[in-house]
Amino acid sequence: MNLWLTLHLLGVVLFAGNIITAAFWKVRADLTKNPAAIHHAVQNVMLADYIFTIPGLFLVILSGSIMAARAGFSLAGFNWLTLSLALFALTGILWAAILIPLQRKMIRTSAGCIEKGEISQAYRKASRTWAVFGIAATLLPIVILYLMVMKGF
Repeated sequence: MNLWLTLHLLGVVLFAGNIITAAFWKVRADLTKNPAAIHHAVQNVMLADYIFTIPGLFLVILSGSIMAARAGFSLAGFNWLTLSLALFALTGILWAAILIPLQRKMIRTSAGCIEKGEISQAYRKASRTWAVFGIAATLLPIVILYLMVMKGF
């Protein structure tokens, strides 16, 4: 296996693995209804993004670009690569424009919940919105993974 493919697969594991497991632990914390556990979880979701998701993202983009260029894949027209890149860009937009600001809001509001001893409506609203957009931002990379493996068109 070549170095770029290895780095690409490592990036995919870091990126996809973290978005799935971080969501799992955040949802599990929400189910406890314990403000301290929730606050701790949302802080760690953000931290995990910086430690795993962002480096994974950079590895995927760098290695994928190099492998596509070396293989002579065309970015002209509509094909599996251009669709994958468009979906990847959409994932990035969802993450940067919606999910990260919501995560920051959940951290702020959950800190206030600890002091009050109950989950606030503001946290619940941010968490529900995060869940909806988070599902989309998680399913899109799974579709991309399918396209990358199958290279169907």
